[in-house]
Amino acid sequence: MNIKRFFASSSREALAMVRKSLGEDAVILSNRAVNGGNEILAFKEEDMASFMSDDAPVQSSKRRAPPPQEPVQARASRPARPSREQAPEAEPYRAVRSEPAPVTTARPKVTTTPAQAAAPQSNKQISDMLNEIRNMRSVIESQLVEISWGNIQHRDPVKSNTLNMLLSAGFSAALSRQIAENMPDHRTSAEANAWVQSILEKNLQAIPNEDEILNRGGVFALIGPTGVGKTTTTAKLAARFVMKHGPGKLGLITTDAYRIGGHEQLRIYGKILGVMVHAVKDEADLKIALEELKGKHTILIDTVGVSQKDRMVAEQIAMLSSTRQPIKKLLCLNATNTGETLTDVVRAYKVKQLDGCIITKLDEAATIGSALDVIIREKLRLYYVANGQRVPEDLHVANKKLLIHRAFRAGAQNTSSFQFKHNELPFLMGNTSPAAAKLSMGADHV
Repeated sequence: MNIKRFFASSSREALAMVRKSLGEDAVILSNRAVNGGNEILAFKEEDMASFMSDDAPVQSSKRRAPPPQEPVQARASRPARPSREQAPEAEPYRAVRSEPAPVTTARPKVTTTPAQAAAPQSNKQISDMLNEIRNMRSVIESQLVEISWGNIQHRDPVKSNTLNMLLSAGFSAALSRQIAENMPDHRTSAEANAWVQSILEKNLQAIPNEDEILNRGGVFALIGPTGVGKTTTTAKLAARFVMKHGPGKLGLITTDAYRIGGHEQLRIYGKILGVMVHAVKDEADLKIALEELKGKHTILIDTVGVSQKDRMVAEQIAMLSSTRQPIKKLLCLNATNTGETLTDVVRAYKVKQLDGCIITKLDEAATIGSALDVIIREKLRLYYVANGQRVPEDLHVANKKLLIHRAFRAGAQNTSSFQFKHNELPFLMGNTSPAAAKLSMGADHV
């Protein structure tokens, strides 16, 4: 086993050296403070596996071998069985002669040694030991991160305040930790806030203007769970298009044949705008409707709301992906939902590639960091934000700077019991794994 020693001025730096040298799966044997610094002894996980597998044959070889089966060997060297006339002379051999069956059945028994029989049990013990070591490593890492963040609070309180600001705005603990840990040291509060906002702006993808929908045209389907505001958002988009190009170049389709009067809401909007609404029930109807509207500049499809846990999600996505004419799928995300729910929605509707998203109900959300966090981590492209029921006024092209500023402003006003206190941050970070998203941290951290 190749055990390595790592020494640094702090446990966090020593742990970083371990990860860099041995990888994320390194096994930590000890972690202690020595000579004004921190020493960690560690080795690679595969070294443990090879060490255990090398030990297994040594232990099994010490077991007593089975006694030799002498009758089998004697039979191999004896002459053929005498004839009946010679039977009297062959009488002495009857005491040692056996039945022919044991000769054939003895071979498979000889190949199964006690060590081989114990191999499955030995492998299970090794697997259990490795799982135990992984659990121990996870606990130790959590404690080290906890200690590290406790030191950061005393050494660099600006980082601690930045972390608290991100959490209060609704961003996940994992993403907040990743940003706070990568923030340059010794910044003022104003410099830290500006740096964090610039990082979030850099990683939040959004369309620069409405040209992709209003000018380039195409077929766009608004998808998402029930009650997220797809029909109202479709009407807002339709009104914006009619105001710029007129009703003759727009096509409207609804697949909402499940709710009582579901398609009637869009029909009312279409009647006001002077645009006919086509109602479809299945894939065949959708293809017919698209064929009838193929001369239109832009076609908007309002889909039926389906829970992210319903198998109909896959059927709906398959229907929108089966047409000759490419359909861009825009997922509507409810800003009032939690980050866990939004992540669940995105992954359910991401069976096929999503072309973008729209944040709805912005005016109803206490914090919007969760929605921005999910969009950043899932690398979605943000098209619009909707902040009310008015058509078409309450629909705006996404402005990254304004959205992030609004997120932090709402977080600063958050005085609820869901806000973390400073003395709770080390415990929170100790139980938080790093974010899966690979953020672009700018020139200081390339």
